[in-house]
Order: sequence, then C-alpha cells, then structure tokens
Amino acid sequence: MTSLMVSMTAFIAGIKERFESEKGATMVEYGLMVALIAIIVAGGATILGQGIDDLFVAVDGQLP
Repeated sequence: MTSLMVSMTAFIAGIKERFESEKGATMVEYGLMVALIAIIVAGGATILGQGIDDLFVAVDGQLP
C-alpha cells in the first residue's frame, strides 16, 4: 500500500509540474485522466470489497 501511495504522489507531482508549463486544453486532458483513474480505483475497491465479504461469509458459515 505504501508503494502505491508513493507512486500516486509522484504521479500527482508530475501532473502539477505539467500544469504550470502547459495550456488549458492539456489540463483538461489530465483532469479526465485523473477522473478515469479514480473511477477505476473505485470500481476495483468495490469488487475487492465484495470478494472479501464473500470470503468472510464463507468462513463464518464453517464455524461451529
């Protein structure tokens, strides 16, 4: 999880650097990329959460 945070921080720092030197159209493109990444992360977290929930339900069902 920590390496993911470092990677995201580096990614955001790179985007900030480009925002300072480029025009508005490119900023919109980066905004769309960040929004798409956020949607993918949210979807992955939802799928992972459901899988973990199913795992706990299965373990609970096997307990006496």
